[in-house]
Amino acid sequence: QVQLVESGGGLVQPGGSLRLSCAASGFALVYYAIVWFRQAPGKEREWVSCISSTGSSTNYADSVKGRFTISRDNAKNTVYLQMNSLNPKDTAVYYCARGRRSLCDLSDRDMDYWGKGALVTVSS
Repeated sequence: QVQLVESGGGLVQPGGSLRLSCAASGFALVYYAIVWFRQAPGKEREWVSCISSTGSSTNYADSVKGRFTISRDNAKNTVYLQMNSLNPKDTAVYYCARGRRSLCDLSDRDMDYWGKGALVTVSS
């Protein structure tokens, strides 16, 4: 059974950092790109970052570029999202999703499995 489980969310003050994890099970992570999305209250889902199957290619939304870093450890079947310099606009539920291919040439419709999400709240 394919599963993606996010962890590491929580409450953080503006300017702080969090690291999200996406633990994969039921499949070999090494063959798939993984994408982080987020959805803030009352807003549409937003693509945050993608990492290719080998980790050689990544991309980021302009809103997080320079502050967030995506990485993966295929031996541990886990993808990470390091989030620094957080601000209240980053408050959202963060989801990881599996792409249907190994590269990040993906759209939202190319995700076949999703985690249940981790809430990140940035507030003083």
